[in-house]
Amino acid sequence: MIKVITVILCLGLAVWAYQATQPPPPKLCDAPGGPPVTAPRIKLRDGRHLSYKENGVPREKAKANIILVHGFASTKHDIMSLTDPILHVVEELQLYIVSFDRPGYGESDPDLKRTPKSMALDIEELADHLGLGSKFHVMGFSMGGQVVWGCLKYIPHRLAGATLIAPVVNYWWPGFPANLSTEAYNRQIPQDQWVLRVAHHIPWLTYWWNTQKLFPASSIIARKPEILSRQDLELVSLVAEKSKDRPQATPQGEFESLHRDYIVGFGRWEFDPMELENPFPNNEGSIHLWQGDEDVLVPASLQRYIAQRLPWINYHELPGAGHLFPAIPHNFEQILKAPFPGKQ
Repeated sequence: MIKVITVILCLGLAVWAYQATQPPPPKLCDAPGGPPVTAPRIKLRDGRHLSYKENGVPREKAKANIILVHGFASTKHDIMSLTDPILHVVEELQLYIVSFDRPGYGESDPDLKRTPKSMALDIEELADHLGLGSKFHVMGFSMGGQVVWGCLKYIPHRLAGATLIAPVVNYWWPGFPANLSTEAYNRQIPQDQWVLRVAHHIPWLTYWWNTQKLFPASSIIARKPEILSRQDLELVSLVAEKSKDRPQATPQGEFESLHRDYIVGFGRWEFDPMELENPFPNNEGSIHLWQGDEDVLVPASLQRYIAQRLPWINYHELPGAGHLFPAIPHNFEQILKAPFPGKQ
């Protein structure tokens, strides 16, 4: 009898453990019980929908088209400092800018098979649906900046230029010297080190790790002040004020948005960004990487190494800047102007 009870208890524990690791299904937009669709969407090759927002001058008048990729826990509405102070730059350069909800965020359907390659193909398909021509610019911030590496790998022939703004790095990219990536990794808050370890080594445990109460989970999801630099702490109220009336980033659930970002961003990639070739050998376009030297979330030391390995990247390091430096209008103005030096 004791053996039978023991077996039953073990089976019950196993079932509980399995269920605890399984995320709830996402609440799909426009489905029963799901959030409504309020913005235009395109239907992608696999049947998913991608929601987008158009900014800047009309497409037919634009001299350059930019696809903007948002960061972690944000949406197509979070377009950094594209507000009144620099709208004159958009008009001056005649820029058409389209932002979109990455899969699982906002009003875009989740992609359960999301990879760096699938994200690049989503961007290409969005460009083709909107008729942006054979070439366009991509610009991404933070986790959205990491997406740009996939564009440089999988659709370089479609790019007129690319801008990476404080792009998240994967500490397991093989091109990093072990001592450099380990040192940078160890500077992260200990609870975030565990979040990244789980996402990389045991991704199926990511949902449980970020929802359990036994250990501290992601400090980024919890928005802890320890992840902010001195400048970020000064800017955080400005950023919050700009976003207070914007739609929620995760109405469909956190697993296919926030947690999937961890799994994809810090998982095993099919390529190493430091092995990429210059997509513009004849200087017909340019690549820019912007980084704050006091960024707590994304180590500047790793960005410097990437810039050394890829000398065709125009590297801009801002003294005293943290992770939120694009929220400063002057900074975002310079970021917008950099790919168009002859038109300033």
